[in-house]
Amino acid sequence: MKNEASEIKNLTHEEAIDKFKELVKHESTCLFTTQLTQLPLTTRPMGIQKVCDQGNFWFLSASDSDKNQEIADDPRVQLFISNTSNYEFLSIYGHATITRDPQKIDELWTDIAKAWFHEGKDDPRVTVIKVTPEQGFYWDTKDGKLVSTIKILASAVSGKTFQEGVEGTITVR
Repeated sequence: MKNEASEIKNLTHEEAIDKFKELVKHESTCLFTTQLTQLPLTTRPMGIQKVCDQGNFWFLSASDSDKNQEIADDPRVQLFISNTSNYEFLSIYGHATITRDPQKIDELWTDIAKAWFHEGKDDPRVTVIKVTPEQGFYWDTKDGKLVSTIKILASAVSGKTFQEGVEGTITVR
């Protein structure tokens, strides 16, 4: 049942991209889900390397990974991002493409990537995954976690309905 007290604010274009970037700035790990038609869903944590100005999510991945094979079979993916320190949550549905673009690998490369690619950015297994969002939904608080927690506790004690939060669809295109 929908909470009538939640504020609905649908985000499009620049607002949507700004929301992606803001959330990823605070939490760069997401749950990356493939094989959306099979249960249980295949989900793994992935580090988001970047959200570009077009709103695409970028990742580094090994060419021999199950994930890359699953994307080759079906490019539809779902990303789930949770910044619990600020009570911000995002679900993105989109299409993934895989490339070996050396310029993009160079742009996205970080020292932490060496943990997966021991030969560095020239490792022949390095690929880039680009997720182009099609649809999304976000949930957010108006005041952050601390104030929201106090309001939740006050609502529980007073018996009044918690009236906090913003949610809506999020569309880039």
